[in-house]
Amino acid sequence: MDRFKAPNANSLRKRQKLLYSPKLSCSYEIKFGSFVIFIMERKMGMTRRTFLMELGRRKGFRVESELSDSVTHIVAENNSYLEVLDWLKGQAVADSSRFELLDISWFTACMEAGRPVDSEMKYRLMEQCQSPPLNTPELEMPAFIATKVSQYSCQRKTTLNNYNKKFTDAFEVMAENYEFKENEIFCLEFLRASSLLKSLPFSVTRMKDIQGLPCVGDQVRDLIEVLVNYLPIDSFTDQHFQQFTSVFGVGVKTSEKWYRMGLRTVEEVKADKTLKLSKMQKAGFLYYEDLVSCVSKAEADAVSLIVKNTVCSFLPDALVTITGGFRRGKNIGHDIDFLITNPGPREDDELLHKGLLLYCDIIESTFVKEQLPSRQVDAMDHFQKCFAILKLYQPRVDNSTCTMSKKLGMAEVKDWKAIRVDLVITPFEQYPYALLGWTGSRQFGRDLRRYAAHERKMILDNHGLYDRRKRIFLKAGSEEEIFAHLGLDYVEPWERNA
Repeated sequence: MDRFKAPNANSLRKRQKLLYSPKLSCSYEIKFGSFVIFIMERKMGMTRRTFLMELGRRKGFRVESELSDSVTHIVAENNSYLEVLDWLKGQAVADSSRFELLDISWFTACMEAGRPVDSEMKYRLMEQCQSPPLNTPELEMPAFIATKVSQYSCQRKTTLNNYNKKFTDAFEVMAENYEFKENEIFCLEFLRASSLLKSLPFSVTRMKDIQGLPCVGDQVRDLIEVLVNYLPIDSFTDQHFQQFTSVFGVGVKTSEKWYRMGLRTVEEVKADKTLKLSKMQKAGFLYYEDLVSCVSKAEADAVSLIVKNTVCSFLPDALVTITGGFRRGKNIGHDIDFLITNPGPREDDELLHKGLLLYCDIIESTFVKEQLPSRQVDAMDHFQKCFAILKLYQPRVDNSTCTMSKKLGMAEVKDWKAIRVDLVITPFEQYPYALLGWTGSRQFGRDLRRYAAHERKMILDNHGLYDRRKRIFLKAGSEEEIFAHLGLDYVEPWERNA
């Protein structure tokens, strides 16, 4: 049976005027009726595809949920020309020449322009011809061969030796700006590009150096070209938003709200008595100077000793592990994350209620052992956790880290520092998966989950790994076993700085 049925005249006229989205219960006007787009879910995932479809519809494009004869443009992400053709054959499509087969970069360019852009050669998926030898003058490249670079950071080793910091810093600023604007597409585009350039064992000095690399879309390519001319990174960011989100407990929505109220500095927010601040935000302002300063490796080690001694006084067999950037070998950070588990009886549930911290915000556990892992690459886990501020005494502090406060008319040296600490309590059985997730980096975790879903037909999160083909949870006693389940070479924590 032919699965492509031509729409009747009445339904076609209706669909050319309005596109209805039952999920959002709203209609979008179609401005560009001659473009009928279908976005492939393969290697993209359902959540991201749904987001892109809704975005396209809001911009006035006609985006179909199903492949049909009316489709004119097929958009794919991380799929080659031959992979798309093979997929189309599986959909009983005899003649694929009637479609424009395009890379996702064409779609993102359309979203940025707010209108269809020409489907130039750089956007089209085409059969690759045999490449000329690498010693050909026109393709002079570094010794590192671009074609061997994986799109997944979990298949790359990324240490702290960043040879392209000028570019990656700019990419992360751009990603943050797009996150403020809730533009997920461009945010992820710059984060993936930053992750990729961090893994390169050479410095990018010209446009030829990025030829053939994955994760380098048009926006990224354009910015690299600009940065080659040493345009300052500060030109790309809004410093007001960044200043607000540096306050503990203040997110993007609150920053935007304050900005719309005409506030521009932290001092102005402090002075505005009409604002209703949460308990976390009040603590953030109270200890602002300490919390925005970097946490050193020595301070992290000191806090680690305090946390381990305190936890073990209640649970002698407990395992306390520092995670995040410090586990990945970094010497500075903005907070310290700890993963806590107990191999014995489940007494750890009450640990965070012992009243050990000056400030804490406890999130109770909603973890259900039988629940399938989340399909979302950025999903938060359901373990019990505590976002806290710890008072670290510094008996020998040099003048550069001392702050002076006036008390009773006399100067007093502040001999302690407020430090952000996140404590996560996990069941012993889920500990290896939680350790992998909380070690990061965030982009490494994203790519590991994408790889599991797209290449292995598995679902991975901080709770476990589920094999969709066998319909079973895969147990692991260590991070090494998780990588083995995924068919990946083990990547050491200090090589995960994607």
